[in-house]
Amino acid sequence: MRVSEIYAADIAAGSLLISESREVAKLLLANATEEDWKQAIRGDNVLMKRSPASAKRQTRLIRNRLELMQPELWEIVTDGSYDSCVQALMAATVKQSRLLGDFLLEVKSTKVQVFESQLSLRDWDKFFETCEQRAPEITSWAETTKKKVRQVVFRILAEAKYMDSTKSMKLIPVRILPEIQSYLKSHSEYYLIRCMGIFE
Repeated sequence: MRVSEIYAADIAAGSLLISESREVAKLLLANATEEDWKQAIRGDNVLMKRSPASAKRQTRLIRNRLELMQPELWEIVTDGSYDSCVQALMAATVKQSRLLGDFLLEVKSTKVQVFESQLSLRDWDKFFETCEQRAPEITSWAETTKKKVRQVVFRILAEAKYMDSTKSMKLIPVRILPEIQSYLKSHSEYYLIRCMGIFE
């Protein structure tokens, strides 16, 4: 797969979407039929969205993330603690979005290594410029799309407790829970292990 195919803007459709992801994971674990999906998402509105279009869009995003992982992770999303669920969703989101993963690996990890505790919008801008050099096709993204992607990435970092808020952008230490570490290691998810800051 070419880098330009990996750097997708679809992450802009939503951050970790924790409560929504729990509902989608339940349907995946139940081996729901397409009719079951339609009834749950459109009929029952289990995602509690104001419009069917929004529910459909976020369902697609979440399914695309979770279906990259194995059922063991879906079970953590549905039955695990809140923190376990968040970290499981972070892993799935990083796997689905190379843009998020590379930002963690190239910017956040570097900051930690040199004992810097603050992210900035400039950090993102410099990172994105590097991505544009790797994959010139993403220069065609609309400015509104680029801004939305950045907003969602920083919101995800705050939701996953990699930084304390989107305002201060102060990095905080993250301890990846044993069940998440075990899943990633047993499935040889080496890129995710590095991105999420798991060290042997």
